[in-house]
Amino acid sequence: VFTAAISTLGAGAVPTVALAAPLAMGAASRSRISAFLMAVIVGNGANAGNLSPISPVGVIANKILERIGLGGHAWEIYTKHLLAHIILSAIILLLLGGAGLWRERSSDATQAAALPWQRTHVLTLSLILCLIGAVLFLQAPVGLAALTAGVILTVLRTAKESEVLARMPWGVMIMVCGMSVLVSMLERTGGLDLFSAWIARFSTPATITPIVAFVSGIVSAYSSTSGVVLPAFLPMVPKLVQQMGGGDALAMISSINLGSHLVDVSPLSTLGAMCIAAAGPEVDRQTLFRHLMLWGLSMSVVGAVASYLLFGTRLL
Repeated sequence: VFTAAISTLGAGAVPTVALAAPLAMGAASRSRISAFLMAVIVGNGANAGNLSPISPVGVIANKILERIGLGGHAWEIYTKHLLAHIILSAIILLLLGGAGLWRERSSDATQAAALPWQRTHVLTLSLILCLIGAVLFLQAPVGLAALTAGVILTVLRTAKESEVLARMPWGVMIMVCGMSVLVSMLERTGGLDLFSAWIARFSTPATITPIVAFVSGIVSAYSSTSGVVLPAFLPMVPKLVQQMGGGDALAMISSINLGSHLVDVSPLSTLGAMCIAAAGPEVDRQTLFRHLMLWGLSMSVVGAVASYLLFGTRLL
């Protein structure tokens, strides 16, 4: 709920997870909650509000839709996207054992809550709140604001720089950047344009929603939703309607949105990578990476089924 609200208020998914992941993954470590479960819920919550008309991704998506003659549906698209994520997140939480958390009390968490606050805690929390305020209300770039906060914490000696740098997941960061470059090259050389012809060849107005959700999910698992998938796939919608001789354009748009966002907890996407980076020291990052990778790929199938049920049959 917290991440969905922050994302909806204008931060969008990536800045929201950048702000929330350290808090959430730290809480998971203290309370002995699965890091995998927490990463999935944080990612889904942030993605639920990512298409808000005042969030960066929502603005990008709506400008694309206006350009192709499908503007004026910003709040409808956002509401459907939000409701779909709420439904799927509730199901996911139950399937991954979330209901059992209500019956458990961690002695470690109770003990940790009684620990006295120290100077470093006050400084760090104060700067996090300032960072959130600067991003939400002053439209400060989250990267620059976070860097400024990090410099202040370093100058005030709240942590040892060598230890902080050693814990940075450099391999994951480089891999995410490399995959984004490769997919961008595919887009610029015309590879993604071939998808529209391929999709139309094997689709009908009745089956288009699961197919576009699946294809956009597969591509998004290895790239950026806002930077690659939405700019490349949303403009295909009028072409698909024309090539198939009909179809519900808004249902296709909602399916592309849902399919591409559900896989975003993949470690090759920014949200998954940030959750891995924020995981506690006791978490096996390789295992978490593998689980999130399998999860992201499986969500391409789940997104296809959900898109057909929710949008293809007009439940939403």
